[in-house]
Amino acid sequence: MRWTGEGPSAHARCGGGREPPAPVRAALGLRLPLNRVDEADLARLPGVGPLAARALVQARPFRSWDEVDAVKGVGPARLRTLRQATELDP
Repeated sequence: MRWTGEGPSAHARCGGGREPPAPVRAALGLRLPLNRVDEADLARLPGVGPLAARALVQARPFRSWDEVDAVKGVGPARLRTLRQATELDP
């Protein structure tokens, strides 16, 4: 499947192509790549917000969830949200 178009007009087509944009991935219930997702898309995740998103982006790359947990502003609830909505990618 490949994605064509940009923004709200983006849609899937069969065949190879690029990864769907972060808002589409989130809407489909797919996990976002924590080490690559941009700050704005990370801030849109429920319970994350702009300050935590900025701190997370500045602390990248993450190799473990313990490293994510060590970021200022990431407590048990936010870590739980991040583990559900994101994945640790290379």
